[in-house]
Amino acid sequence: MPLYKRKPFSLVEKPKDLKPQELVFQVRFTKEIFRDYSEYLKRINLYRKRVWTCKATGKINLTYEEALVSEKEAAEKIQNFPKELVAPVLREIQFSMLTLRDLANSVAAKLQGPFSEGAVLNGRKDGRLHRCKIVKVPEEVDKTQYEVAWLGSDNKVTGKALVKGEHLTGKKLPFTRAVLKSFIKDSTYRSFPWVLHDSLAKEHGISTAPPKELKSKISIEDGLIVSNRKRKRSDHEKNTGEANENGFVHRKGNEKPEAQAIKYPTDDLLVQPSEEDQYLTERPSPCRDFCVPMECVGNLLMVWDFCTSFGRLLNLSPFSLGDFENAICHKDSTPPLIVESYSALLRLLIKDNGDFSMAIENKKRKPKITAITWTEYLCDFVETSCALKLSTYVSTIKRGHYGLLDINVKLEIFRELVARVLETDIVREKLDEYIEERHAFASTRRDEALEEGKKRREEKGRRKAETDVKEVVVEHTLKSAASNHNGLNGVISEKRNEKVIFRQNHSSGNSESERGIIPEKNAKKQKDANALIEDTNNSSRKALKLMKVDIKEAIETKNTAQRKEYLEREMEKRIVRTNSLGKDRNRNRYWFFRREAKIFVESTDSMQWGYYETKEELDALIGSLNPKGERERALKKQLEKNYNKINLELQKRSKEAAHRIAMEEEAVLRRSTRVRAPPRENPAFAFLKYVNKWKEL
Repeated sequence: MPLYKRKPFSLVEKPKDLKPQELVFQVRFTKEIFRDYSEYLKRINLYRKRVWTCKATGKINLTYEEALVSEKEAAEKIQNFPKELVAPVLREIQFSMLTLRDLANSVAAKLQGPFSEGAVLNGRKDGRLHRCKIVKVPEEVDKTQYEVAWLGSDNKVTGKALVKGEHLTGKKLPFTRAVLKSFIKDSTYRSFPWVLHDSLAKEHGISTAPPKELKSKISIEDGLIVSNRKRKRSDHEKNTGEANENGFVHRKGNEKPEAQAIKYPTDDLLVQPSEEDQYLTERPSPCRDFCVPMECVGNLLMVWDFCTSFGRLLNLSPFSLGDFENAICHKDSTPPLIVESYSALLRLLIKDNGDFSMAIENKKRKPKITAITWTEYLCDFVETSCALKLSTYVSTIKRGHYGLLDINVKLEIFRELVARVLETDIVREKLDEYIEERHAFASTRRDEALEEGKKRREEKGRRKAETDVKEVVVEHTLKSAASNHNGLNGVISEKRNEKVIFRQNHSSGNSESERGIIPEKNAKKQKDANALIEDTNNSSRKALKLMKVDIKEAIETKNTAQRKEYLEREMEKRIVRTNSLGKDRNRNRYWFFRREAKIFVESTDSMQWGYYETKEELDALIGSLNPKGERERALKKQLEKNYNKINLELQKRSKEAAHRIAMEEEAVLRRSTRVRAPPRENPAFAFLKYVNKWKEL
């Protein structure tokens, strides 16, 4: 497997309880499966970075897929390694303390072997290689000259000479040094010393017992060779360790080596307890008070978030999550909120002229959906677009008993309807429009930041110039007072005055450039931008430029703080999707929705939900996150970044709840105990008063 920053990288395990018909995201070349698209996208982006290393060849700066291809090619070359050379090479590798490069060179030199009499080689003569034959091998070891006979094209001897061994080239190896290095790395499980895999060593009859000269450098732990380098053992460990017949220390299975220092931040599950943990607050338990069943909360939030986020497109005025939850749970009748929500979604499907629109035309229904006929259109949708299990509830809906359906059935129908609406061209065009507008606002925000930074630099330069002028004037005054000679004093004063005038003129010139040249440059840039807008053929870039012009006109009269607030607010209005704030140590997701002052907590399997709704709980949550873990560090950063916005919404909700309770208590005191208020005046039944103010007439 490819190495991540030269270290092993583990793949994501297959999700548990994966259903056969569940929609998931799979990485093509690793076969990893993700339920969450953001996690899948994060992993894909990681694989596309050039931070991977081929484990077989050692090539660096590769993408994950390129590293896989490199390892595959190296494996194919290793399979073609000459079988007759495998055993000799493995014997040279076992327990070698050389570097990979030196080991490969040593093995290659030994495979080529010493030159012997009668060997036909290539020798260097007159700067060129010629075929030759060894006639006599030097008897002395230190002597490096060989007596050779030069061979012609017909293998006849053309002459004799003494040639140095370094000028002789032996037979060429049947593999390259790169293949040899890959073979070495593939055959071993560690380096310094290089140790073969036990199965490979036994197959070729190679000893796995370390040589005695390495006794002080290595030890055996759980049957594997471990280096003693950079390891300090106490006298107790030395005394309690069991030594084998060769003097090597064997560690028992339950004995652990010294803990290595962990570099933070790291994976949250690898974070070790420390004294700093005492400063972390206790994490509050989230409230789980939902009206709907726990397994239905995810669908409830998804449907409500879509309806409120795209209310203008649906012509559906927003409503609170509590009202939507109460309306879903209401069984006595079908509340207006439910009727209007279904009607708005179905109207958009009809406008899209898709499969559902064709089904409506085939049944010759009227295109207008009313509070009376909405069930007919809903039944048509369930029959044509939903799964077979939902079609069994059509008869109940037709009889006017929608409220009697189970809550999970109601939300499942809503979920299917929202999924179909998301696939329509109308919604996709609106999303594209939102994305372009968000790009325009983001680009304007970057321009504002650059302009603000430029102004700060100019102001800093101006202050520095003023400081330099003051220093020259002070220096001139001190030297003039210290001088005892008038003539010399006059000369010095004249020179200093010239310097002061020069610095002042230089400073004034800079000021003029700041006042005059920069606006000219800005005007030139604006002119070039206008020319680019007129000449470009790319409509999207034209639209982006025009939108930026409109945005700059809208914020022209505002100060810096108001501009930032305006740009952030407008970007939030053009919502494309709601992303989670992050995950904690146990991979629970945290969500914050714009129109609901709560922080929702989702378990890893999406079957358990909870929420925090007070400032105290928010502060306790932030204080409980451990920044040593990667996930909790990122979550804490997001919560701190959005703290003011979330806190403002939580406080607003608390004030509204307190005011509502006070009003209810006051109403109870004023009202006679014999007279009860009508149901619709009860705040718990506020969802029955819902009116769609954005309804299309």
